[in-house]
Formats: sequence, structure tokens, C-alpha cells
Amino acid sequence: MQESAAPALSPAVQVYALLHDILSQDAQIMLRNYLQTAAKKRWRKHIVETDEFISSNSEDVLMDSITISTAYLKMKNLCISISKEIEADIKINNEHVLPSSIDLSSIAADVYSTELCKRLRAFLAAWPPSRPQPHVNELLIEIADFERHLESWRISPVQGGVDSRCLFHNYIMVWVQDMELKLLDLCKAEKVPWSGVMTNHSTSPFAEEMYEKIKDSFVEYEVVISRWPQYSLILETAVANVERAIVKALEKQYNDILTPLKDSIPKRLNMHVQKLTRRQSTALYLVPNQLGIFLNTIKRILDVLHCRIEDILKSWGSYLPQLGDKKSILGEQMNAITVMLRTKYKNYMQAMVEKLVSNMQANRSTRLKRILEEINEEDGESEVRERMQMLSSQLIDSISNLHEVFTSRIFIATCRGFWDRMGQVVLKFLEGRKENRIWYNGSYYALGILDDTFASQMQRLQGNSLQEKDLEPPRSVVEARSILCRDTANISDTSPYFYV
Repeated sequence: MQESAAPALSPAVQVYALLHDILSQDAQIMLRNYLQTAAKKRWRKHIVETDEFISSNSEDVLMDSITISTAYLKMKNLCISISKEIEADIKINNEHVLPSSIDLSSIAADVYSTELCKRLRAFLAAWPPSRPQPHVNELLIEIADFERHLESWRISPVQGGVDSRCLFHNYIMVWVQDMELKLLDLCKAEKVPWSGVMTNHSTSPFAEEMYEKIKDSFVEYEVVISRWPQYSLILETAVANVERAIVKALEKQYNDILTPLKDSIPKRLNMHVQKLTRRQSTALYLVPNQLGIFLNTIKRILDVLHCRIEDILKSWGSYLPQLGDKKSILGEQMNAITVMLRTKYKNYMQAMVEKLVSNMQANRSTRLKRILEEINEEDGESEVRERMQMLSSQLIDSISNLHEVFTSRIFIATCRGFWDRMGQVVLKFLEGRKENRIWYNGSYYALGILDDTFASQMQRLQGNSLQEKDLEPPRSVVEARSILCRDTANISDTSPYFYV
């Protein structure tokens, strides 16, 4: 490639100046036309190797991966060659051989940019990129760099010239849509849990694999987002839809073990009425292992898998320019998913605890309110402990069941939720009898027995993994003791952190 003016150029310009009034507009237009014609001739030399990918015969070409990669490589090299051609024209222009009214680099760049855009559009139509694969990203980078070079060389954009985002926009939108549909189809295909299969985290392999696929898909879009960060908003919406589908698929997979809990999740005002009028089963509720896998999965999605995706989007958010509230919009979909996951996790946990509390109501000898009502004023701690023996035994069995099913933190959160609900029974009992101290001693002993049962069993099963706050009495117990003590000044406000 010639990077300096040809020896014949200077005398040719002198002859042209003798034959024409170089200061006249007509003469300048004629000279520009000559230079444009020369640029088109040089353009035709550069595109010879890419003609086969644009011709009508290209439909007969075998579309294997090597052929496709080769085609994209040649188009990338074409972009590089044209950039070098314009750079050479700048150097020639700087030799001041041409009249000052003639800017060779701009005249040639207009031709090259327009023709290159046409060729790229035709190539992409003939060889449409199915997703942002490496060879596609390489071409995209080179086209975007071509634009950047023109800007750095202070060559004004020309109508119909290369616009990298415009060339790839429709394809990017199709990529995102295809990615979303493929992932949604995988979610729809999962209808039953994998029998006896779980991950090292005691979670569903389906959820782990789906989030790995999302993460892998995101890696491919790094090149696109770094150049056009606005597409991160499109990707966020698509991924949020997939995350909702993952949770929905999980709920369908574990529908059998979730159905018994759904009565305890109030969705409407009349839900409690339906619950009361429906015939209740007398069988004790045992927390099934599959419920453990389901809740462990939801918790891991909430704490780890969803956060990984959110972190990638947050990093992309740094690319977004501050245009109005655009930056605040990025992340709204992820926040909505976080709220959904927290709500579902909390609702299912609370519903399960309600089932365990209902177990205690099924038998007269384990019904805490009835036990409290039957405690005599003269009964001491030993008598109260004896009355609560069957209840304590059932609590111990339930806590052991929870430990077999759940991971450590969910086990502790469930125990504390269970502990708080049992404390609420005592609290409500006392609130209805604030003016009658007959039941105060019995309630005081009952709270102590509940505290001992939950704390000792959690320590027995969890050992040194327990934190100090795990053994602090929950809010309902603290409030019940404040009624018994009639001295709230020294009562610390123990914040509930159940289901977190």
C-alpha cells in the first residue's frame, strides 16, 4: 500500500491547474469526482476476496463452522485494509500536493465508508450471526474501531456510511430473544425433580445448571455491552424473565411437597375462612427431604446465584452514561427478582412453621394454650415441665427432622421461626389475662422450658457453628417476659432475623 504521493501526482495536479481555474467551484468538483473514481477503483481491488460471500452463488456454500469463521475473518481484514487505506490518504494529503480546497482523506473516506457499509450489510444478511461468538465479536470490534478511527482522524460521518450499532442492532435483539427463548424452553421441559439427585449444596441440579447457562451467555455479551451499554437493559429484562421461569419450574417440580403448605400462605382475605372450613388432616406433618432441596435451592439462588448475575449487570452499569434516570433503571428488574425470591422463601418457611405449630394443636396433651390454662397457681417448675413433657418431646422430634432436611443456616432460621411462633402462643395467652396474675408463674416456667428446648437442641445439633445471636430469645419471648416482669427498662430489643 502506497503511503506517499505517487511521483506522477504532483505534475498531474500542475497540468490540471493549467487547464482549469483551480479556484472555481466547477474545477474543484471535477477534481473531487476524479479522486472519488480513483477511490472506487482501489475499493474494487480490496473486495475481490469477499465477493464469493456476497454473490448469489453463496447460497450453495457449505455453512460449516470453519467456512463461517473464514468468511468473518476476511470481512474483518477488509475493514482493516480500508482503515489503512484512509490512513495512507491522510499522509498523502499532508504532503500538500493537492490544492488546499481538496481534502483527499475525506473524499476517499466517504467512498470507502459508504461502500463498506453496503458490503457489510449484504454480508451479514447472507451470513447472519446466530449469537455473539468469537468470530462475530472480532468483526464487530473491527467495525466499531473503523468508526472510532474516522472520528479520531476528524473525518465527519457520511450519510449511508458505516454505523456499527445500526448494522448489528437487529441481530443483537434477535440474539437476546433467542437466548431467552432457549432458556425458557429448558425451564418448561423440567417438570419433575431429579430423583435422589442433588448438588454439594443440597440444592436442585436444575437450578445450578440454569444459572450456569445464564452466566455463560453473559460472557458472550461483554464485547457488545462495552461498546453499547444500553443493551444491558434488554439483557436484564430477558434474564429476569428466565429467573422467574426457573422459580416457576422449581415450584412445578416440587408441587407435591409444596401443596400442603399453600393453605398456610394467605393470598386473599377469605383464605383463612377456606382454611377453617376445610377438613383438617389428623396426621402429623413431617418435613420431607425434597422440601429441604427446594428451600435450600431458593435460598442459594437468593444469596449466591442471583447475586452473581446481578453483579455482572452492575459492572455493566458503569458503562452507562448518565442520561436522565437511565442508570437508576438498570437494576430494577434484578431488584424485583430479589423481592420475589425473598417473598417466596419467607412465605414457604412461615407456612412450614405453621404446619409444625399445627402438629402441636392436633393433640390435647401437646396443645400449649390448653396446658397453660390447666396450670394451677401453686404448680412449680417441675409440675409445669411434667405437663409439657409430651410437647417438649414432640418439639425435639420436629427439630431433629428439620436438621435432617435443611442446611445449617436454614435449619437455624426455621428453628428460630418455630421458637418465635411457640412464644407467640404464650404471649397471646398473657395478653388476654394481663389483669390476672394466676397464670403468670406457669407462663414464666413454660417460656423457660421452650427456651431450654430450642437452645439445647440447636446446640446439640449444630455445635460450634452456632452464633451467639442464634440462641437469643426471639421477639415474642422477650415481649412475653416483659409482661411477666412488668419492667421493660432492662429488656433488650431482640430483632427477629427469621427466614433470612
